[in-house]
Amino acid sequence: MTEPSQPGSLTTRLLISQVGVLVAMAVTMVVVASIVGPPLFEAHMQEAGHSSPDLLEHSEEAFNTAGTLALGMGLAIAATGAIIISVLITRRLRRSLTDLGEAAARISDGDYRRRVEPADSRELATLADSFNSMAGRLEGVEASRRRLLTDLAHEIRTPLASMEIAVESLEDGALEPGPEVWRILTDQIERISRLADDLGQVSAAEEGRLNLALRPSDAHALAEAAVLAARDGFERKGVELQLEPFAAGPLLVAADAPRIGQVLGNLLSNALRHTPGGGRVEVSVTAEDEDVVVAVTDNGEGIPAEHLPRIFDRFYRVDAARDREHGGTGVGLAISRAIALAHGGDLFATSDGPGMGTTLSLRLPRLDEQ
Repeated sequence: MTEPSQPGSLTTRLLISQVGVLVAMAVTMVVVASIVGPPLFEAHMQEAGHSSPDLLEHSEEAFNTAGTLALGMGLAIAATGAIIISVLITRRLRRSLTDLGEAAARISDGDYRRRVEPADSRELATLADSFNSMAGRLEGVEASRRRLLTDLAHEIRTPLASMEIAVESLEDGALEPGPEVWRILTDQIERISRLADDLGQVSAAEEGRLNLALRPSDAHALAEAAVLAARDGFERKGVELQLEPFAAGPLLVAADAPRIGQVLGNLLSNALRHTPGGGRVEVSVTAEDEDVVVAVTDNGEGIPAEHLPRIFDRFYRVDAARDREHGGTGVGLAISRAIALAHGGDLFATSDGPGMGTTLSLRLPRLDEQ
């Protein structure tokens, strides 16, 4: 079986096609001039009163010679100029396409920092900009992937280390088998299981694989249910949980109630984790333009400005050590934002800085009352 032949160069084909157009134009001009020129010249000579056959023959010969020479010289000069310009254009096109191809090859080899220089034509400049934008996004995805693997390895390593210590202590006789040891092992196993479940949920949400059962729901009722479910944890820590009075009338949203309850539960859990005893957390439901906003506001630790853009990233923590002690996996807010986006809404955070508290706001499209 013969191997398929390699395609020819695009720039060579362009140059050959341009030369072909020039040859066709030259042949056309010569044919038209030879057919149309002599009869017209003879007609003008006769109108001028020169009807002698010898004179007409000599004049026609001189006309043909001069016309052919002038036409040939003009075509040669025009063809030379056109070919030179075509060569320059095709070289520049080949250089741009070669640079693009080399950059694409480098990126395919894993060098996501490679970029191409902007070209001097609008189409190629647009192509270069699109390519550079794609390369930038790939670089960001690769950086996120590496960070995710590093964080995931750390998250798994921590409970495994605790389990390893417990097992070694059992083997050495430092610990006796009993409820305390089994509780340590069970807690760490549950932590790994919870991490796997959370990763599966955030991946499904970000990839649009969540099966949402959207139904008209009152945002007031969703907020009340979330507050009721979280109240015991707030009372045990001594943090006041206040549900702001609602405006008159329902605020309907198209929502999967269990999923939105999961989001609000994550927001309240996050607020509780970062609010000290004696603090206060407020939940409000308001209508803003065509959206409904459920806001969870605390007067706790607050978030520095440089951390705000990243708090919805997987495994990202403003205070990593503190959160690990409290058993968080670091993906709760990532899951919440992915669920919000799947509902056609969004989740965002605001804070005036450390010690100034934080507001996490869930925004969902509002439904018109039927």
